[in-house]
Amino acid sequence: MCGKTRIKVYMSETQTSEITQILQDWNNGDETAKEHLLPFVYDELKRQARFLMSKERANHTLQPTALVHEAFMKLSEQSGIDWKNRSHFYGFASRMMRQILVDHARLHAAAKRGSRPIHFSLDDVQVPIEERADSIVVLNEALERLEEFDAQQAKLVEMKFFGGLNNQEIAEALDISERTVGREWQAARLWLYRELNQ
Repeated sequence: MCGKTRIKVYMSETQTSEITQILQDWNNGDETAKEHLLPFVYDELKRQARFLMSKERANHTLQPTALVHEAFMKLSEQSGIDWKNRSHFYGFASRMMRQILVDHARLHAAAKRGSRPIHFSLDDVQVPIEERADSIVVLNEALERLEEFDAQQAKLVEMKFFGGLNNQEIAEALDISERTVGREWQAARLWLYRELNQ
């Protein structure tokens, strides 16, 4: 059992190292790096997409696989980003997925004005979307307001809610301590609760 755990850790560190190297190649202008990156990050992006889609209404027309492919396509079109590491990449992927879902929700919500307001729990990040596409739009608008007030907290919420990243991954992406992530998350959650429940 101990040996298996060590192998898993080793494989994870090796994969992390390979992802970092591919991102560096991308930084250095290697156009093939994007193609090489997808197999390494696909499972994690799919996990993020499933996490996000689990909060969506049951009959959502966008599926996790389509969300991953659209997000990766948008990521591939980006230029001038100095990729730091895999957490930075996944954090950016969270933003792409957020934009895609918000655009999709806006289209769906346009025909369904007058939906009930979003409910945001202080205990977790569960926002029951159900049949209310307006909710994701409302959350996005609240995050845009939070960004004006505190950009780091807005990024943190985005990574946690839209990317499903844990505190350690967020700390790595934002280059802050896990303790700071915990403190900032509490403050952002309280701010969002007040903002969304006015």
